[in-house]
Amino acid sequence: FVWAGRGAPWSPGHLWGPRGDTLMKLLVKVGATPPDAHDAITALQTVYSPRDLMPGQELQIGFAEGAANDADGALQLLTLRPSLERDIRVVRNGEGTFIAAALARPLIKRGVTATGTIQTSLSEAASEVPPNTLIEAIQIFSFDVDFQRELQKGDTFEFFYETYRDEQGRLARTGPLLYAALNLSGDKLELYRFESDDNATGYYSPTGESARRTLMRTPIDGARLSSGYGMRRHPVLGYSKMHRGIDFAASRGTPIYAAGNGVVELAGRNGSYGRYVRIRHNSTFKTAYAHMHRIAKGVHRGTRVKQGQVIGYVGTSGRSTGPHLHYEVMRNGKQTNPLKVKLPSGEKLSTEALERFAETRQAIDRLREILPGDTQVVDAECRVKSKSPRAGRVRIGC
Repeated sequence: FVWAGRGAPWSPGHLWGPRGDTLMKLLVKVGATPPDAHDAITALQTVYSPRDLMPGQELQIGFAEGAANDADGALQLLTLRPSLERDIRVVRNGEGTFIAAALARPLIKRGVTATGTIQTSLSEAASEVPPNTLIEAIQIFSFDVDFQRELQKGDTFEFFYETYRDEQGRLARTGPLLYAALNLSGDKLELYRFESDDNATGYYSPTGESARRTLMRTPIDGARLSSGYGMRRHPVLGYSKMHRGIDFAASRGTPIYAAGNGVVELAGRNGSYGRYVRIRHNSTFKTAYAHMHRIAKGVHRGTRVKQGQVIGYVGTSGRSTGPHLHYEVMRNGKQTNPLKVKLPSGEKLSTEALERFAETRQAIDRLREILPGDTQVVDAECRVKSKSPRAGRVRIGC
């Protein structure tokens, strides 16, 4: 415990508690009476759970004038910083009651444009991009791009997103991905973030076409296509056999996503498929997922699932030589090549929504030009300033 400011009405200090210690023990150890420590912790619990304290957490503790062990040195103040986004403060008021508050810290917002050229994979080329931003980019392009087969050396990417940092420049959090572009063999795909009529956020092409399709082409992240659709020599049986799906090699436990919204028709053991899930998406399409290590909790026959929801984890159950996902798409009850099936588009914007989308797209393009070299202090809450009467629906930077 290090003292500072002994001449002040109260004396602040910094405390690093050893592993296994509790906040009550620490407060009493440095001189707080048990009743004061109890009352301060009770107040703290209204805004922050002491159970969330981690070993090494720094606390600031203030006493009235006098030594920490002196009976006259009553506990006056307890503060901590659980994250770069907020401070927690417990103060004794004039009536001797402890009052707690959570204070949002001002953050600096900066627009960041990340660009790069692909040599081996998008993940390697975009290694400096925050992981959650990269995952979001992969997911929104996964409806149109087969990342295992279509990316070529020399293809390029551009992502525009926002970061929030404290006064020392430390990253507190990453804002949403506002714009993403892939240039694949000269063909440029661009997507903009937009909130549609039903308050659902999605990504749209410059002309307002939704990136979302009925089904995702690859319901798994970061996996390698290990076997395509068609005749092949079966790795277990040893003779040529029709392979009516595609295989993605991935490490055991890798999450598997529902390729689209739908209802689970089957979830459980299914012969040589091992642990297996089949989803009916509409009257035309079904998808199936085989050889799982385990099926996700709550996924069973009759369960409604949403596109992108985790339904299981990669394994090697059933007739399999190693961990992988066997993925099938059935159209009108007949298995078809998931990589070649023509998928119907998703949401279509109304005329009014298209007008608002055009405003959003222009606003994002302006930010791409301005923010990379500009910073501004923002509150914990996002406020959008615009002269447009529809500005309330243009959620830039929220």
